[in-house]
Amino acid sequence: MTAFLEHLSLMARNNAYANERLHEACCTLSQSAFEAERTNFFPSLRETLNHIWEVDRYYLDALCEQGKGLTVYETPHLETADELKAAQAMEDQRLIRFCDGLKESDLERTVLHERGANGAHQETIGATLLHLFQHQVHHRGQVHAMLAGTGLKPPQLDDFFLEFGRHPVAEKHM
Repeated sequence: MTAFLEHLSLMARNNAYANERLHEACCTLSQSAFEAERTNFFPSLRETLNHIWEVDRYYLDALCEQGKGLTVYETPHLETADELKAAQAMEDQRLIRFCDGLKESDLERTVLHERGANGAHQETIGATLLHLFQHQVHHRGQVHAMLAGTGLKPPQLDDFFLEFGRHPVAEKHM
């Protein structure tokens, strides 16, 4: 496995680790705190986590060439942190399996991204994965900041790659 393929597999595992930690924290909140309006791009923890889950499904659909496109957004939002935790974990495992199955030749292969009124665009698998990981980090940071406003201590999300201080939850994703 090349270094870049190994990096993508590790990023998929880091993604699952960080999502698990973040969702575990959200599951300790009351439903009203989970839904409460907060300052952010999306108005609540629930809406932000639903957005992450939706976008993961959208890009995994494109990467796996399943052809659902924008219809993935027609799925109703999930209501509780527990529902989102389970749904996100399923997508995270799909992403790990996808990355683990990649070959070097797959990285430059293009897949179709449906963009509604903007048409359909071809993007490489490598670029799509990098974008997806960046999207996750971006919005998890927002969830992390919103958690700080709940009185709950936000979980550490960056103890994955280094052996020193690695969180035990990271071990099961390595």
